[in-house]
Amino acid sequence: MKLRMKVALACSIAIACMAARADDAVTVKLEMADGKLTPARIEVPAGKRIRIEVRNTGKGAAEFESVQLRKEKVLAPGAESVVVIAPQSPGEYKFFDDFHQSAQGVIVAK
Repeated sequence: MKLRMKVALACSIAIACMAARADDAVTVKLEMADGKLTPARIEVPAGKRIRIEVRNTGKGAAEFESVQLRKEKVLAPGAESVVVIAPQSPGEYKFFDDFHQSAQGVIVAK
């Protein structure tokens, strides 16, 4: 019986930790529309996971890409997706729309 109690307690603690970690993420929204990023500058606290909800409202495909962060996500017109970025040190991290090279943005971790 003691073993079951210990296993149940360990499972409860693990679940609580996972829930707390999910709550630690900073969520921001990014709209991509035919070469325009809104917002083009995203400010987040350093050391926190970043959850970017990306939406393509344009008429053509869009691709969120960051070489520095090693992330890319292709979105069809009207599509929505999420990009999760690990906690970052203070600094600036560039991203862009690979299908519209003039669409440049930056994530600023402070």
